[in-house]
Amino acid sequence: MNENRVEILRKYIDEILLNMDDTENRRIAYLHLYGVSQACALIALKRGVNVELATMAGMLHDLHTFKTGNHNNHAVLGALLAREVLGELKITTPDETDMICTAIHNHNVKDRKFSKFDEVLIDADVMQHVLYNYSAPIKAHEKKRFASLIEEFSLTGVED
Repeated sequence: MNENRVEILRKYIDEILLNMDDTENRRIAYLHLYGVSQACALIALKRGVNVELATMAGMLHDLHTFKTGNHNNHAVLGALLAREVLGELKITTPDETDMICTAIHNHNVKDRKFSKFDEVLIDADVMQHVLYNYSAPIKAHEKKRFASLIEEFSLTGVED
């Protein structure tokens, strides 16, 4: 495992995204998957969580939705697809695969607390949703988490 695992995964995901027919959905997929992965890296750095694995979880977390166009049960199905992808690429240990897939499985539950690692993905997903268009109203189920992120990162000048 000497190669850069994040880049191996990025190439795999890019291949899927580049083959999407709908250019608007492709744009959204790139922005969301890689936006969440960057937010994962930032939050993981701040919280002392494995940055590489958090980045990979962010890249994979909604891949199923963009690959299939189906959002139903997307966290569970996304975890299954992530397990397939990581198994095919052979870039993670079984424990690392379990960590990533558990976080993906739990990422849509915004009103409960999970492991430190899972929380990174959940919060990164919220951060990307809000920062994608900061002028849009924050979804009710994401308000509390975003307020906690504002406090955690000591951000000022934030409007309600």
